[in-house]
Amino acid sequence: MTVSEPAAGRRVTAVDVAREAGVSRATVGFVLNNTRGQTIPKDTRERVLRASERLGYRPNSAARTLASGRSRIILLVLPDWPIEFRMRNYLDEASLALDRAGYSLVTYTRHADQTARPLWESLSPDLVVGTIPFNPPDVESMLACGVRKIYPSPGRTEPIDASLALSAGPRLQVDHLHERGHRNLVYVAAVEAHASSMISARFQAASERARSLGLAALALEEINYRSASTDETIRRMFDAGITGVVAFNDDVAAAVASGAVRAGLRMPDDLAVIGHDDSPIAAMFVPALSTIRIDTVALGRRFADFVLRSVEQRPAPTSRTVVEPTLVQRETS
Repeated sequence: MTVSEPAAGRRVTAVDVAREAGVSRATVGFVLNNTRGQTIPKDTRERVLRASERLGYRPNSAARTLASGRSRIILLVLPDWPIEFRMRNYLDEASLALDRAGYSLVTYTRHADQTARPLWESLSPDLVVGTIPFNPPDVESMLACGVRKIYPSPGRTEPIDASLALSAGPRLQVDHLHERGHRNLVYVAAVEAHASSMISARFQAASERARSLGLAALALEEINYRSASTDETIRRMFDAGITGVVAFNDDVAAAVASGAVRAGLRMPDDLAVIGHDDSPIAAMFVPALSTIRIDTVALGRRFADFVLRSVEQRPAPTSRTVVEPTLVQRETS
């Protein structure tokens, strides 16, 4: 077969790949898009893939979107949440599951004082998902640039599993310390350059649970990992009668536990500490940190299933497994 190279400087097209492989343009599309319902012989598929690789073919995403009406991009809009160990697991699993189905997951942090154009105006995503309801100007912007699937739907407040992945455990933290006999608790978080809505959400959940158990109102104590004042803060809390610490995450729990050790306090006899996320440091730290574990891998897969049902009108599952946080009790409580 005589191979005719595309003219220098010209973008390689699917027509070039078809000519190189000796197949139709439609066959190239079926192979490269993994189109369902098409039976392509193995040798033909391999020939198309080899031709595509040799020519350096890259799909023209804008043209493909115009032709199909779909970009195969899912945009997940996140608030100012820290992307820590468990959240990374969640996003990695969701991204992998969607990639297998031919979709790309893009995450985007929407800042309250943002001046840049929102990312949905550039990507033309098939679906925009938010962890909280979008405000009317954002919905108007999405509709104006062609986004037709938005979750939560305008006017509705249904949450997604990502919020569970980050904020489900504070009630369980408080319950655990209460069951261990602690009545004077404090909520501890790290000092942040910018106020984090996730710290506020977890603190509020812990406070509500403490109130329902008849405990004194929780105070929010902020510590700085890099400052020697942490030790002074721990000693001051203990002297004020605090016996249980509900930590925002395992990093904070480790900082509190370190300060307690340096202050000569025994854990959990003098001070009990429980973290959140069950990150690797929780098991490796000495003393090992009690914490809350959430199966974020399962949540990531469930998010991907939700996305595919939304964009491909797949039927909803007949049953739904509830993913609950679980307590991991170790030496600090």
